[in-house]
Amino acid sequence: MPGPTATFGFILATLCGAIFHLIMGGDARRLALFLLAGWVGFLLGHILGGILGITLVTIGMLRVFPAILGALIALVVAQVLTSRRTRSSASRPRR
Repeated sequence: MPGPTATFGFILATLCGAIFHLIMGGDARRLALFLLAGWVGFLLGHILGGILGITLVTIGMLRVFPAILGALIALVVAQVLTSRRTRSSASRPRR
């Protein structure tokens, strides 16, 4: 059974992904992508904050500031990698 720190971290990471989806929009697949990116980024940010010794905002053992920063970076990367851009070849007339 996960402890309270892991549960709180999971809730924060889920909120990051859900709020990002609310702002950016999209379908259910993008929601799943943003939730996954939020979870992974939150975990990596927490771990990296521990390695670098960042203690700016901590709640118990959870390093909240680097974890949320990691989640936001992962969410922006997921958005950039999956965004549909208009290409110049799409504007050319077909033969």
